[in-house]
Amino acid sequence: MARENKQTKETIAAGAKDVKYELRLYVAGKTPKSVLALNNLKKYCEEYLKDDYRIEVIDLLVHPQLAEGDQILAIPTLVRRVPVPVRKITGDLSSKEKVLVGLDIRPIKH
Repeated sequence: MARENKQTKETIAAGAKDVKYELRLYVAGKTPKSVLALNNLKKYCEEYLKDDYRIEVIDLLVHPQLAEGDQILAIPTLVRRVPVPVRKITGDLSSKEKVLVGLDIRPIKH
C-alpha cells in the first residue's frame, strides 16, 4: 500500500520540515497540461519561495476520493493550504502574475 501511495502522491520539499508554504497540486494523470502546471509551479517556487515550500502532487485518477477534501472541481488545481486562508488556482499555471497574486506571493525587490 505504501508503494501505491508513493506512485500516486509525490511530495517535493525544498527546505526544512517547517515550511511557510504548503501546496497541493491536483492532476489527472500525466497529461501535458498537468506536467506543464507542475513545471511552472516548481519554477515559481524555486524563484520566489526558495526553501520555504512543500508541494504535494495528487493524481485523482488513482485517488479520486481525495478531491472531496479540498472541493476540487477542475484539474489541474493548485491549493495553497498554508499559510491560511486556503487559496485555489486552476489551470496550467502559465500566467506568473496570476499565480503570484493567487498565492499572495510578493516578488523580491532587487
